Amino acid sequence: MPEDLRKIPTHEVTYARLRDMILYGVLQPGQPVTIQGLIKDLGAGMTPVREAIRRLAAEGALLPQGNRRVAVPRLTPALLEQIAFARMTIEPKLAELAARHLTPALINRLDQIDDEVNAAIQAGEIPAYLESNHAFHFALYEASEAPILVDMARSLWLRFGPSLRIVIAKGGASALPDRHEEALAAMRAGDAAALGRAFANDIVQGVDQVRLALDSGEI
Repeated sequence: MPEDLRKIPTHEVTYARLRDMILYGVLQPGQPVTIQGLIKDLGAGMTPVREAIRRLAAEGALLPQGNRRVAVPRLTPALLEQIAFARMTIEPKLAELAARHLTPALINRLDQIDDEVNAAIQAGEIPAYLESNHAFHFALYEASEAPILVDMARSLWLRFGPSLRIVIAKGGASALPDRHEEALAAMRAGDAAALGRAFANDIVQGVDQVRLALDSGEI
């Protein structure tokens, strides 16, 4: 185990690993998994796994199925509209708040992360794309100094991420407009309003993809 993980309590490591399995689509929406299977996959004991499940169920990211099984909830059109409304309310605001705290070092870091996003798209590496895309958003959001809004955004991504993973796997992201480049241009210009708009456009783009997949029965 890496040195930095040894310093983190086991239950927090287990929670983070299970959260990432949901966020990056390792667990498919509607696919039941057993608690024993999660114990094996996570390499953790019963107690930390149960605690992670409890926390993620409280966040709406897992649904108990009975018979010691859980599943990632399936999105419905009604749920998607609620998530879209919440994301469009919270995340552009986070971007605008973060604009006040941007530094050349942070912009360079975000530029490097976006290079990883683009490389993953070109290589068709979906897990790498999802992870780097998430990293890009939250590296900026965390600069907002608005921890309550950041926590809310994290919860929304947990509900949205698994369905986005299915959509990206079916159609890819290479043909979509590069909203991250728009965001980086706004950062370099010091334009908070344009940065908020770039993130709003990025959210709309992802939501529209998932909405089309729901309407066609693909997810």
